[in-house]
Amino acid sequence: MFVSEFDFDLPSELIAQAPLPDRADARLLCLSRATGLMTQATVSSLPLRLEPGDLLVVNDTRVFPARLLGRRDPSGGAVECLLTRRIVSGATLPEREGSGAGVVWAERAGGGVGEQVWEALMHPGQKLKPGARVIFEGTATLHGEVLERRFRGRRLLRLWTTDGSAVDGAVDAIGHVPLPPYIKRGDCAADRERYQTVFARQRGSVAAPTAGLHFDDAILDLLRGRGILTAAITLHVGYGTFQPVRVAEVESHRLEPERYDISPAAADAINHARGEGRRVIAVGTTTTRALEAVALASGGRIVAGGGATDLFIFPGFEFRVIHGLLTNFHLPRSSLLMLVSAFAGRERVLAAYRHAVAERYRFYSYGDAMLIM
Repeated sequence: MFVSEFDFDLPSELIAQAPLPDRADARLLCLSRATGLMTQATVSSLPLRLEPGDLLVVNDTRVFPARLLGRRDPSGGAVECLLTRRIVSGATLPEREGSGAGVVWAERAGGGVGEQVWEALMHPGQKLKPGARVIFEGTATLHGEVLERRFRGRRLLRLWTTDGSAVDGAVDAIGHVPLPPYIKRGDCAADRERYQTVFARQRGSVAAPTAGLHFDDAILDLLRGRGILTAAITLHVGYGTFQPVRVAEVESHRLEPERYDISPAAADAINHARGEGRRVIAVGTTTTRALEAVALASGGRIVAGGGATDLFIFPGFEFRVIHGLLTNFHLPRSSLLMLVSAFAGRERVLAAYRHAVAERYRFYSYGDAMLIM
């Protein structure tokens, strides 16, 4: 299967650069998996399009301000840094080489408060060799040292505070919201709240699980009133979500591992719904990947616990958990578009995307949504 089979034409003006004032005002394109029938609605109508007893599974990860702006020490040259993955003492995730799709690794928390080690994208990369020092300042101050070069232009970066205060707190104070590269503007104060879902609890993502951005308290009340249930799991979205597929054949692509956690309560709710024949509907591709990875590794059941997965879902994949998917519109040739195509069929999904372009839907993170049932 060729990556070129997942291409489509998208006018640049349809790429949403800012969110709508009201989350649930986004348009909703509803697609039938069985027939390919499309209907148009708004997200506010979602409760009426689901059935009592349906279980919505959401991702409660929280985006942290992972983009740091600073200077080299002592030269003063400007430095930009995007924190992509925390390196936890004693639990470093394996590199890509030798890892297979769907592998799940154990991981444990740890590390000091006043010092952390991160994998990061840094600019200007050529000047930031091992031993280079940087400073990030604002209402807090962070010091950094490049420890080593890594693949694809990344660096291993040690961060610390001189007063022993928490590195996380300093990052939260002076960092910038890491808006996706297709949003052609700098972040603003409003993005700190708007680029979070109402479910956001667990700090750890460099990008929002965008399907969840459409929910607000009012729509959650309507869902509860209709007898539609929700369960929250966690998958921390990494920088790999923005990476292009660089290979010609889909089967040759590999995803970077992302950390997940499923509570006993969430696992019970999902298994109970499936056991009773009720529908499980994933809010977003990140939720889908976490659920299907755990089911693949656990004989079809959802097992509580944490770890990381590099599961790459593309056409031909057998879904074991979800019956429906709420998702935004994704990049051409992207792994996310391939996941959606695996669920609903490539031809039907591309037909829906052509329809969305013709009807001037808004695309990507701050854009409109699809409901596939």
